[in-house]
Amino acid sequence: MAALDWFAEDVAPPVMRPVAGRRPRQRPQSGVRPRRRGHGVRLTGGILWISAFAVLLAGVVAVNVAVLRVNMNVTNLNRQQLDLQAQNATLASQLSSAGSSLRIEQAARRLGLVPAPAADTSYVDLGRK
Repeated sequence: MAALDWFAEDVAPPVMRPVAGRRPRQRPQSGVRPRRRGHGVRLTGGILWISAFAVLLAGVVAVNVAVLRVNMNVTNLNRQQLDLQAQNATLASQLSSAGSSLRIEQAARRLGLVPAPAADTSYVDLGRK
């Protein structure tokens, strides 16, 4: 068997035979190509989809901005609540110290009042039943 040399220069190029029942396609002679009919609808559909996604994206951004504003308001309200609770605690402490019996007794002594002796204390019967 002889060796086959694929790179030899004396090999003839393959012959292209036309396929039966098919005519070769003819190109238009002018440089203008025929326009496809569905191209405009396809482009319009793409623009509509891009517009729809842009509107949805803008909506998502608007919702995120609204949520951020609400969270900032909630944070401010929480801070105000903590301040008011601290003020209430301070006022409650001042009230309890102002109402203590020791403080009242000291204020009475400054005004010249003295406590009554326990033996001189008596009760009056008002007759209510």
